[in-house]
Amino acid sequence: MKLLVTGANGMLGRAVVEAATRLGHDVRGLSRGELDITDAGAVRRSMLQWRPQAVVNSAAYTDVDGAESDPVAAEAINGVGAGNVAAAAAEVGASILQISTDYVFDGSKREPWLESDPVAPLGAYGASKLAGEQAVAAANPVHAIVRTAWLFGAGGRNFVDTMLTLASTRDEVAVVTDQVGCPTWTGHLAEALVDLAERPSQTGIHHIAGAGSCAWNELAIEVFDGAGVDCRVLPTTSDAFPRPAPRPAYSVLGSERARPLTLAPWQEGVAHYLATRVPAR
Repeated sequence: MKLLVTGANGMLGRAVVEAATRLGHDVRGLSRGELDITDAGAVRRSMLQWRPQAVVNSAAYTDVDGAESDPVAAEAINGVGAGNVAAAAAEVGASILQISTDYVFDGSKREPWLESDPVAPLGAYGASKLAGEQAVAAANPVHAIVRTAWLFGAGGRNFVDTMLTLASTRDEVAVVTDQVGCPTWTGHLAEALVDLAERPSQTGIHHIAGAGSCAWNELAIEVFDGAGVDCRVLPTTSDAFPRPAPRPAYSVLGSERARPLTLAPWQEGVAHYLATRVPAR
């Protein structure tokens, strides 16, 4: 398969390039510096030049709090930019796989969110990703929209690295117990995305995240245990850490598909990442 990956220098994009290459595909990864997806003309030229069979759009504005102060920038990349990629892919007959988020939900349920559940993002970031879902579906009939959650992996800022950095200078950290989701290692997700790209008939929305669920507090404990770090994790709530963007309290993803793509338990993802992680210098 001839595969094009946008946002290839990001945490997920680089994992997709590595997984697809390892599986024998002809992969072209384009970083943000090489392709600005908000430039429709540049996207079209790249697509016509490379003529992929499938495209994974992992280029994204991921600063959840920053989106609250600059929703226009978030919308330009996550909404309009995603539509640009989908439309250009359709022009060359390529399928599009768009990465979305659990933040399209408001967190009001207390059971896993399914693909058909009503969306109601709480903040600008979730709204921009929802706009991307809609733009992609409108621009390319051969599309798969993958909602995932709580990503961690090499090559980008993530919760696991943040906790380990804090633990290097502190004896204890306070982490919230009132936000529950599905931690997802990019290594596991990337292989599932390549699998999905190989099957363009699997159109529509897919929920793919680490199996199981936990609060951020539980994830921190798992990270410290796995890394052999002696740092106490104290329980706290979101009220103690006010942030510009609201977060959904419960954003666990489930699937109603007959044969959903499933990932290994999130604890296995943590173990794999810790085993291969290169600490920042």
